Amino acid sequence: MAEGSTTVASDSLAAEKKRQLDQNFFKKGILVALFSGLLYGFYTAFITAAQNTGAWVGWATTVTAGSFLAVFILPAIASTLNDSISAVWALIITAAQGKLADFGRTLKTKPGVIMICAAAVGGPIASVAYVIALSQAGTLAVPIAALNPAVGAILARVLYKQPLKPHMVAGIVVCVIAGVMIGSTGLTGDVPAGTGFGLALAFLAAVGWGAEGCIAGYGTAMIDSQIGITIRQTTSGILNLIVVLPVLTLVGAGSLGETFGYVGDALTDLPSLVFFILSGLCAYLSFARWYRGNSMCGTALGMACNGTYTFHGPFFTWLIVGLAMGINGYALAPIAWIAAAVMVVGIFLVAVNPADYLSKKEQ
Repeated sequence: MAEGSTTVASDSLAAEKKRQLDQNFFKKGILVALFSGLLYGFYTAFITAAQNTGAWVGWATTVTAGSFLAVFILPAIASTLNDSISAVWALIITAAQGKLADFGRTLKTKPGVIMICAAAVGGPIASVAYVIALSQAGTLAVPIAALNPAVGAILARVLYKQPLKPHMVAGIVVCVIAGVMIGSTGLTGDVPAGTGFGLALAFLAAVGWGAEGCIAGYGTAMIDSQIGITIRQTTSGILNLIVVLPVLTLVGAGSLGETFGYVGDALTDLPSLVFFILSGLCAYLSFARWYRGNSMCGTALGMACNGTYTFHGPFFTWLIVGLAMGINGYALAPIAWIAAAVMVVGIFLVAVNPADYLSKKEQ
């Protein structure tokens, strides 16, 4: 009897230890995902600053507003530069960690192919759409693009059967409401031409990132997260350069020589290049933590936590572009601060079931 009791006690202790480890791993995943949202806010601010600096300022005055070049080509060039520089950051860090050979080998595996597919959806499609949306609708595009947690949660439920508990659904809804509140600040006064188109592209970005989150979350569960993000950023940068830019140029009946001439000019424009280097670094760090967070705490929860960039994006853009650079149009209205508090409530609801705390108090 004594031996049996000892065995049961040991099994219970082991089960409790495992439960604690799983819980700590889950909580760490939430923190990682939250940090990815913070970094994505910096990325948004730096890539906006880049397009308001140096040669880009001159192009804004010489290129006809509303032209295909202004609406599509130049923002796509900005996205291409950012993703390509981000890929360089990823490769440098991967090499420093001694994982470059693993990177090459993983490309030939099933998880590697999955990551390439995720990059194709989230890079050339979603990222380019997001940058164009920012150029057309300003920071109003940010909360619309941040609807990706809802898309990702639905896809995760359908594809991976990940449970969507009532408190998680409520939290996602609250996060979306907070995003709409922040976005509504851009609806005061005259709405610039192209805003509706920009918002449509922002929603396309949300769909693309929602799908990417599901695909990549599955892929990074099977491979090293550093290898995964390196595949993502490298694939995105290459596809933007050799597919997106040429296709957009041909669709707009433009000249490939002119398009890549702008690319060359942008690469040699030091004032804006500094911001692209910073935006590329922040994009790399943000996506790396987004992928890792999704694999640690689940796609729905990870994407909801990442969605805090709904506030961080406009806020850091206002600080860097509005205040530091003195460019008008990026100030935050009081409702944005209220929305930030609402966003915190939403994240709490997604991450924690209030019923668990209520039941503990009753006990």
